[in-house]
Amino acid sequence: MVYVVVAMSGVAQLGDIAYVVCEESSVIRRYEAHTLSPLGEGIHVEGMKDPTDIVACRHDRQLYVAANWDCIWRVSADDHSYVNWLPTGSPAHAFQFRVYKMSLTSRGLLVTSSQPPALYEYNTVDAQRLRVVQLPQFVSELEHGVETSRGTFVVGHRGTSRDKWQHAVGELFSAVIYLLQ
Repeated sequence: MVYVVVAMSGVAQLGDIAYVVCEESSVIRRYEAHTLSPLGEGIHVEGMKDPTDIVACRHDRQLYVAANWDCIWRVSADDHSYVNWLPTGSPAHAFQFRVYKMSLTSRGLLVTSSQPPALYEYNTVDAQRLRVVQLPQFVSELEHGVETSRGTFVVGHRGTSRDKWQHAVGELFSAVIYLLQ
């Protein structure tokens, strides 16, 4: 058994490689997925700080890393090149939000924002925002969201219609506020 003594904040698998990001680190660690044996030095992403999550897209063989609370890095699993793909906290960005967790959908990358609590879906080809999924007003903190095979969203959150401190998991059916063309 392999033990890694760090504060891990996200893990993803692409093929036979597991990718791990850790708090306050600019390195994406790589492990053989079946044995968890380390693979080399990892991928150093200059400028990436405090990653909160990582997802791996098998279609484009890219890793998407939420970091610094205000950006998403796109990293090639093949040649390890990288780019600050989506700077959500920059003044140049049309709408600022805090990146927390991510998942992949049938159409792109689903980004969970902690402030304000909402889901943002982006096209992985051109980083264009496809839609924003707003949550009911009683949701005070959004933990994570995923798309179901039916096209709805399951979210983990804090705040319910009965208790603002209660944690819950719910399914959103028609919470899409707008689509961008």
